[in-house]
This record gives sequence, C-alpha cells and structure tokens, in this order.
Amino acid sequence: MNKLKQAQNKVEQWLEEVVIGLGLCPFAAYPHQQDQVHIEIYEGNADEKLLNALTNECQRLYTQDRNAANYVETSLICLSHALSDFIEYNDFLGLANLYLEQEGWSGHFQLASFHPGYQFAHTAPDDKDNLTNRAPLPIFHIIREASLEHVLSTYEDPEGIYERNIQCVHALTEAQLISLFPHIYKPK
Repeated sequence: MNKLKQAQNKVEQWLEEVVIGLGLCPFAAYPHQQDQVHIEIYEGNADEKLLNALTNECQRLYTQDRNAANYVETSLICLSHALSDFIEYNDFLGLANLYLEQEGWSGHFQLASFHPGYQFAHTAPDDKDNLTNRAPLPIFHIIREASLEHVLSTYEDPEGIYERNIQCVHALTEAQLISLFPHIYKPK
C-alpha cells in the first residue's frame, strides 16, 4: 500500500473511531454517513502552496451545488510531511487564518485544528486533555460557518462539548488509549 493511501486510512480510522466513535464531535457522524467529508492528503511544504490549497478548497466548497450527488459538507486537509512540530503548525494556523480572512473567506469558513502533538495552553504535553485534538497527521479542518451555526442552534448545551470530551478521554482505559491513539498516545 502506498504512503498516500496509508495516510488516508489513518485519518479515516481516526475520524471513525475517535472523532465519531467517541462522540468528540457530535456533528461529524451525519456528513460522514452521507459521504460528505473530503479528506485530502497534502504532500507539499508549509508555504504559499499550502495557503493556496486551503483557499482553493474553500472556493470548491463555496461553489458546490448543495443538491449535487457529490456534495461535500466539510474538508480535512491532512499534511503528510509538513508541520510535524506543533509550535510551527500553530504558527502556520495563525497565518492560514489571516490569509483566508484576506481572501474573503471569513464568515463563510473557519479552520479547526488537529495535530499529533496538539497541546492546549496551560497543559503538560502528556496531559490527556490534549487527546481531544490529537490526530495521526497535522490537519486543517475547513468548516462551513452556516452549517456550524445551524447544528449549534439545534444542539443542547454546545458549550459543554469541550468538558464532555475531556471527561470522555479521561475515562478511557490504558488499553483503549493505546488502541485509539496508536501513533499519538505514549503510556506512562
């Protein structure tokens, strides 16, 4: 199996077993079941080409016919080689958000961030809280703001999602952590 397919499989497994399986994102199951999640493995560097790839994906999502059979609700741009260091990734995320704003995409799309080394402020690197945003590859998740607003308006207690996610990962056994996060979780 080639490296692109392996990377794709890792991300799909993480999406199915962690994000959807654990319910970390209560809004992910429906578009996934409808085959409306686009996963793209980006092989380039963290440079202007990556910024252009993000902008091009926003343009593609924006111009889609909502009734088309191949409609995509959301996209994951997964980096196979670039930004393996979380600090560099986080810095680039800030740049990407600025770039998308300059390109006129604020109000239409927002970026969610996932990374193998994700670390929330005021946490230790090995804190289980960080697992809620850890993924097998660095990922920029392009979310339609209108869709997000819609699901949040119909979801009871959206502010509590973060706390429930933290409780969820803290409740996992050591065996579950190793199984769900094989390339991310390091037992103590």
